[in-house]
Amino acid sequence: MAGTLVVIPTYNERENLADMVARLRAAVPAASVLVVDDSSPDGTGELADELAAADAAVTVLHRTSKDGLGAAYLAAFGWALERGYDPIVQLDADGSHLPEQLPRLLEALERPDAAGRRPDLVIGSRWVPGGSIENWPRHRELLSKWGSAYARMVLRLDTRDATAGYRAFRAAGLRRIRLEDVHTRGYGFQVDMLWHAREVGLTVVEVPVTFVERVRGHSKMSPAIVLEAMVRVTVWGVRSRFGPRRPKASAADGSGSAAGHTRA
Repeated sequence: MAGTLVVIPTYNERENLADMVARLRAAVPAASVLVVDDSSPDGTGELADELAAADAAVTVLHRTSKDGLGAAYLAAFGWALERGYDPIVQLDADGSHLPEQLPRLLEALERPDAAGRRPDLVIGSRWVPGGSIENWPRHRELLSKWGSAYARMVLRLDTRDATAGYRAFRAAGLRRIRLEDVHTRGYGFQVDMLWHAREVGLTVVEVPVTFVERVRGHSKMSPAIVLEAMVRVTVWGVRSRFGPRRPKASAADGSGSAAGHTRA
């Protein structure tokens, strides 16, 4: 097997990328890194190429437009599965996910339950005992907790941190999800993937992590993005009870081609 792959999607993260890759390589030296850049105008893609040229464990997937977080991850998942990587990890480029805590996600992925089953998906959770956040304003903390609680209620999910983006997938579990049916490209992508995981019966485990607010660059989050995600969750919940389960992709999704090209 090709081993662990950590996927780092980027858009205007030049200030953070080199530090994140260095910390990740120190924390889990055996892991490979795939940077997925959506044609960042600040030169993030060019910096990623420099990092890849200096380190054979780093590869860059260049995409031709800014299609959203979900589209970047879906392109990366397809790329990783084709090449036999296992497990496949999601990691934000802005420093909010601590690379030093990745070993606990990977260890949990190998830990069997009482029935001898290993998890298909491990989520680094802010809202389980031992999880925490740093430097968040109170209103953002409440918004995140409310968003996760709302998604859990509407979609009948068991996961405490439904919107968390720090995740480690076992490749076999990821293959069971019909990725072509995951149409969300923005903030709701994490909930969409979790719902798909639940629908196909994947075993999901949460481990506590510390989530740290970025100190460099600008967040892509906005109230409008959160509102759009909550509207989508509501639609999915209604359809799951009374009609077709999935909304179709549309221009409002920010969806586009998942194609790109790699440089190592």
